Amino acid sequence: MIPGRDIIVIGASAGGVEALSQLVGQLPADLPASIFVVLHLPVHIPSLLPQILDRRGPLPVGHPADGESIRPERIYIAPPDFHLLLEPDRIRLIRGPRENGHRPAVDPMFRSAARSFGPRVVGVVLSGTLDDGTAGLAAIKQQGGLAIVQDPAEALYSGMPRSALESVAVDHILPVGGIAGLLDRLARQPVQVASEDEPVSQKIRKESEMAAFDMDAIEDVDRPGRPSTFGCPDCGGTLWELQAGDLVRFRCRVGHAWTANGLLAEQSTGIETALWTALRALEERAVLCKRVADRMRASGLETSATRFQKQASDSRQRAAILRQVLITEPATSDDPGSEPDLDEDDPPPAESAANG
Repeated sequence: MIPGRDIIVIGASAGGVEALSQLVGQLPADLPASIFVVLHLPVHIPSLLPQILDRRGPLPVGHPADGESIRPERIYIAPPDFHLLLEPDRIRLIRGPRENGHRPAVDPMFRSAARSFGPRVVGVVLSGTLDDGTAGLAAIKQQGGLAIVQDPAEALYSGMPRSALESVAVDHILPVGGIAGLLDRLARQPVQVASEDEPVSQKIRKESEMAAFDMDAIEDVDRPGRPSTFGCPDCGGTLWELQAGDLVRFRCRVGHAWTANGLLAEQSTGIETALWTALRALEERAVLCKRVADRMRASGLETSATRFQKQASDSRQRAAILRQVLITEPATSDDPGSEPDLDEDDPPPAESAANG
């Protein structure tokens, strides 16, 4: 029997709980497909997304176990702090290197699906900021799959959908209300599957292996891209620059990956942290110099007291400049998270703390 597009991978971030709840509520109970979902989550909060979505629609929802077989008519949710990766006959949960600061991240799941299932894959990008999912969606298209993006005008946060539209030849742009019906139709339409002899893109294969923490791939000196002048925010190692069309990404030796926007956001956060550290050091220096000046003055050492008093004044002036910079600089954090619209009997909205 010729399969349809029966591997559906969905990526979301801020605003994603609302979009996923609406989408899942409209899926039929006999959907002949397996659905896999990554929502950016903080690692320190247990995910209640399976319970939330299980109440919304007829399909069973849950976190898979590592090595679990793939079954149709089921929704699998990536658990916190694990990448969800797809192999031809099973699901893998891997604590591999973060991508764009996230684990789970959307791109590794999309990329592994493209590698394992080719034209059978449908990639869906929902609400979220920045651009996780864009590179993975491009990989899905490269291997013959289809790309669907939530209409940015409808999304609570349009960053992820807009990024996908700017860099990928998306097949369908729809409000969430129209995506469920399309997925049902696509899952039931036979698709010509590539033969096992057809090669998978070397870049997709290599990056999938690195996300899975395959040591042969990580230690291979013949890695995609070329060394850049930038350091990895996660480990400090050199980042290799990867480019496909207008999409620029970076990956370090041990596998951490960043898009240009993600790297910029992380660097901005690092700069702010450095400024706060400098402000604290200047404030402490001013207090210490003032205390020394007071003791010198009490001992009759006026010349030394004047010198330390001036150092205290200089430190306060510099601290005032930094304080003004910190106050006037715009926020640079990733997704601010969103409060899901839950029924009164729903569990607490842990996913509202999604950090991008």
